[in-house]
Amino acid sequence: MKKKIRTLAFLLLSATATTACIPASGMPAATAVATPIASIQPSLEGPRDTKELEAFADSVFSDVMKKYNTVGSNFAVVGDGKVLLSKGYGYADKEKKIPVDKDTVFQIGSVTKQFTALAAMQMVDKGKIDLRGDIQKYLGGLKIPNKTGKKLTMYDLLTYSTGFEFPDIASYYSTEYVNKDYPIKDFLKSHMSEVVRPPGEAYVYDNLGFLLAGYAVENASGMPYSKYMEKNIFNPLGMTSTNVRITPELLGRMAAHYGPNGEKIPMDGTMPTEKPEGGIISTADDMAKYLLMHLNKGNYDGNEIVSQKSIEQMHTYQFFADKTIPITTIGFEAYFPEKMNGQHVILKGGNVTGHSSLIVILPEKNAAFYLSNNDDNAQFSIDVYEAFMNHYYPRKTEVSKPTYSAISEQQAKAYVGLYKNIRMDALRNKVSYSNGKLVSETPSGKQTLKMIHPLLFEDESGNKVTFKKNAAGQIAYMYSTTLPDLASFSEKVNLDSPFSDVPANSKYKSYINNLNALKVMSGKSSHIFDPKGTMTQAEFSEVLLRAQGWHKMPFLLAANKKQMKAGLPNFYPNSPITRQMAAVMIQNLRQVEPSTKVKLSGTTDAWAVEAIKALVSQGIMDPDTKVKSDGSVNFRSKELLLRQEASALLDQAFNYILPIRH
Repeated sequence: MKKKIRTLAFLLLSATATTACIPASGMPAATAVATPIASIQPSLEGPRDTKELEAFADSVFSDVMKKYNTVGSNFAVVGDGKVLLSKGYGYADKEKKIPVDKDTVFQIGSVTKQFTALAAMQMVDKGKIDLRGDIQKYLGGLKIPNKTGKKLTMYDLLTYSTGFEFPDIASYYSTEYVNKDYPIKDFLKSHMSEVVRPPGEAYVYDNLGFLLAGYAVENASGMPYSKYMEKNIFNPLGMTSTNVRITPELLGRMAAHYGPNGEKIPMDGTMPTEKPEGGIISTADDMAKYLLMHLNKGNYDGNEIVSQKSIEQMHTYQFFADKTIPITTIGFEAYFPEKMNGQHVILKGGNVTGHSSLIVILPEKNAAFYLSNNDDNAQFSIDVYEAFMNHYYPRKTEVSKPTYSAISEQQAKAYVGLYKNIRMDALRNKVSYSNGKLVSETPSGKQTLKMIHPLLFEDESGNKVTFKKNAAGQIAYMYSTTLPDLASFSEKVNLDSPFSDVPANSKYKSYINNLNALKVMSGKSSHIFDPKGTMTQAEFSEVLLRAQGWHKMPFLLAANKKQMKAGLPNFYPNSPITRQMAAVMIQNLRQVEPSTKVKLSGTTDAWAVEAIKALVSQGIMDPDTKVKSDGSVNFRSKELLLRQEASALLDQAFNYILPIRH
């Protein structure tokens, strides 16, 4: 299973170099002799001098590739109607000593999304899709469950504001899908999410939304998505090495895929095979042509690819966390706004296993660049982006320090509560009030939030945090401009207790309420929890996977299920689960680091001892389990796990009650 930090980079994309270009060990040298960056006078007008640009790029890529152990990358920069640089660095395949060049093929991942947005806007131009009309009209009879009473539109799909409960339900990546064909229509029939928030209300990075947008283009145009893209975008732009499908010829030129330690890894296939949200492959040469079309307001080589009105909508921010914090255009994004240095920048990043890409466009400066690297480290491209902006578009004025206002305890009541990241349930945030300020608390620590104005706050590091009201005028969402929360609003959850069989003075009440509110562990009915009932091993498994918070990511489920059961002598889905089995399964996924020494009393099977000790050492135990003064504890390991005990263990293990003792 991928490490979680790499998974976040895969999902989200999502140091300035200052030394001379020295080829990394074992890598082919750049074709031009690089000039030390220190001797170059940075241009205040962006990249215009091709020699200076190449020297800058050589230095940056040398340093960043060493920093991240990257095997190979490419880089294309366009401006003033021409290609200023298109160059490869390192190896497409280091074992075969094949260098990256402008014709090396990379999987561009979610950079595909803004291609799909372009296709949708072409259909809008032709009058075949109403941008603000009900998307159901373009889905060939496919039904989207929607309980909000507000129609879902193409505009919502393209601005990442659909309201889907499971925005990654279509994210299937595996080597087993290579050389197999899974049509979009057939896939969507069994992989559909319900719209649970009013469309247009909340931002969430959304793979399903763009898959549906591509399917709508397919239906409205009367041709498969791949054929539409080839006929209406790739061919008119002369993008002869770009495709939605991996053809044998393009596969022969594709960069190998590498892991974080420079090890070669197999290429994943996808389901469905054609992925409007992440399936395009391309080259630096082709992507340069695409960027030139954007800078020329939808035209390329005398042909209108898309109307100027539509391209301007793609270049104009549509969705904001605050009027000062843009999030999305039609198809593009604005993550890390502090790196824009006061410029109008739109960008889109993408990751698949072993490849990462980024395009950056400055429409007002008539400049843009594209890069890919053959690992899935999104930070690589972020570093290059930051270096590019600091070198060519340095911030000319200091950002003025905001003034803060105290927030009263009465005002704070609207904000205080528990917030859950809409896209990734594993990310939770507790907001409280203290001395005229809000306090934001996650498992990684606390931040004090100072109010700039109602709904806009700033933490000690200068990071902005916003809140948003729902249609009823209540604070319903929270958003932070820092990773990992950058990919989604967090939604405020209602912690009121609905269960009549959980006494008000129960030691388990808060745990039960938390898990119910977070849709991790519900009751036997809407008002009955059955706190002293038992659970089967299968029931606990389902609850545990939801508690872990990664259950919305289909490509992680199989590995997580396997890891969850590691070390168990047996697993019988319909049998009751014991406390020791539950502890092992929790530890398999939580991986708690033991702190204090714990001595177990009572009877525990050898395969469960270390897991129980680790959990207890961090205070992860139910209220009826106590550590004695001599450090011993009777975990009652072989007793059956009660539902209320499960709620306490899971609540503490996965950070709903904060903080966990360290």
